[in-house]
Amino acid sequence: MKEPTNVFLCYSHVDYNAVRSLYTRLQRDRIAVWLDKVDLSPGQDWVGVIRDAILRSDVVLVCLSREFNKQRGYRHQELKIALRKARSLCEDEVFIIPIRLEECEMPESLRHLHRLDLFERGGYGNLIRALKGSESK
Repeated sequence: MKEPTNVFLCYSHVDYNAVRSLYTRLQRDRIAVWLDKVDLSPGQDWVGVIRDAILRSDVVLVCLSREFNKQRGYRHQELKIALRKARSLCEDEVFIIPIRLEECEMPESLRHLHRLDLFERGGYGNLIRALKGSESK
């Protein structure tokens, strides 16, 4: 896989503060990252823009928490779009990385993927290695 030039953050809006912190850290580490509340402009067709951002992304980070599956929200549609794109890629290509922000259940649709626990010691470093390590493949 080539270096991820576009990383999309999928999350529950309840977790915005934690995800915004992750966004800032990724930017500091020179990872191009897309976050709806930062990258959407007033008046844009947000559904279309988000769909395009997912499809242009090299990696989708699905930020999981206890709240992720509790509420309805467009994040579930984002996940469906990402899963559909992942099925069209080579079997060994990493496109979706489930990231747990806290101890929580994995959605059924992601249980086949190895997760990363951001809350554990070294979690963020493992994420950066996964993202930057992909540039050599």
